[in-house]
Amino acid sequence: MSSEHVSQDSDDNAADRPVWDVVVVGAGPAGASAAHAAASAGSRVLLLEKAELPRYKTCGGGIIGPSRDCLPPGFALPLKDRVHAVTFTLDGRLGRTRRSKKMLFGLVNRPEFDAALVDAAVKAGAQLREGVTVTRVEQHGPSVPDRRTVAVTTADGETVLARAVVGADGSASRIGTHVGVEFGQVDLGLESEIPVPPEVAEDWAGRVLIDWGPLPGSYGWVFPKDDVLTVGVIAARGQGEATKRYLGDFIARLGLAGFEPRVSSGHLTKCRTADSPLSRGRVLVAGDAAGLLEPWTREGISYALRSGRLAGEWAVRVAEAQDAVEARRQALNYAFAVKSGLGAEMGVGRSMLNVFAKRPGLLHAILTTFPPAWNVFAGITRGTTSLAESVRRHPAARKALELMDR
Repeated sequence: MSSEHVSQDSDDNAADRPVWDVVVVGAGPAGASAAHAAASAGSRVLLLEKAELPRYKTCGGGIIGPSRDCLPPGFALPLKDRVHAVTFTLDGRLGRTRRSKKMLFGLVNRPEFDAALVDAAVKAGAQLREGVTVTRVEQHGPSVPDRRTVAVTTADGETVLARAVVGADGSASRIGTHVGVEFGQVDLGLESEIPVPPEVAEDWAGRVLIDWGPLPGSYGWVFPKDDVLTVGVIAARGQGEATKRYLGDFIARLGLAGFEPRVSSGHLTKCRTADSPLSRGRVLVAGDAAGLLEPWTREGISYALRSGRLAGEWAVRVAEAQDAVEARRQALNYAFAVKSGLGAEMGVGRSMLNVFAKRPGLLHAILTTFPPAWNVFAGITRGTTSLAESVRRHPAARKALELMDR
């Protein structure tokens, strides 16, 4: 497909409206990755973002191996720190630090990281429009000129036409609602960006803290980024006051209560049910909009990057489909690719969350005293293995997980 011109629909009611090959809604990691993949394949791509970039997102900003592996070719990570050590605590007690000669993962500020991903998509040929809020998607009705077209309506009343749409508009996704995404796990994350003096920043350089929290399935983190510490906690939704107390106690325990946060924010993370749809007609969903994230750690960047790239690649094929049968076949291929990879990882992650919620002390003891467990943790963060692959390769680990998850 040529990327020089936007095709014109022949329907009389839409004679002057261009029809894009792929419209991507949301310019976070999932959307930017989808736009980059589709544009790199030669598709005419429009990337719509409701905010003005760069914009702040509540996120620790950890870039693990699977995230690095899915970045555009030549992409320069705007790293603020390189992590070589992890301190684990159990609700502030029994602290132990494990170290690695090789980098475990990197830390970024999301505004810079997301903006760089969007820049890569634009350089690949995608067209970006900021400050555009999408309110509705239609695949049938007066706004849709033919069965090969999807109509995307914006808050200002404009209708944008496309052969395929990728919804990557976050956990409160309008596109996800259209597709029918269902969530089986919802958590509340609270976070503060705390500027600290050089002597405090130096103590944290290259090291993160993970605290297994007092609420079932909760944990806290400290991620250093130059002269700022990103401090946050996450727990199941419905425990708002207790989660706020956990964050306050956590910050005080760390000796950081005297420093004024630059930003304090909250965000709901949502995990899809195993059978939740990933497409409807010519519309695909990716990243948070699809409920794709690791259930135990709630890590979402790698899931966004990987599902976004897959969505962009398959959106190209959906756009080329000449009829509904072929479009559905390509959409199902996308769903299969996501479920066979990310879905398998999420399944193991759900079991890990169940075990962790019941026995946080046991998990803490295993990670801090059993070298093979630390090696698996390090391998996951570096991207040399995954949780699902580790369980699959070690029958004893799989059996132990099954027993503890009962």
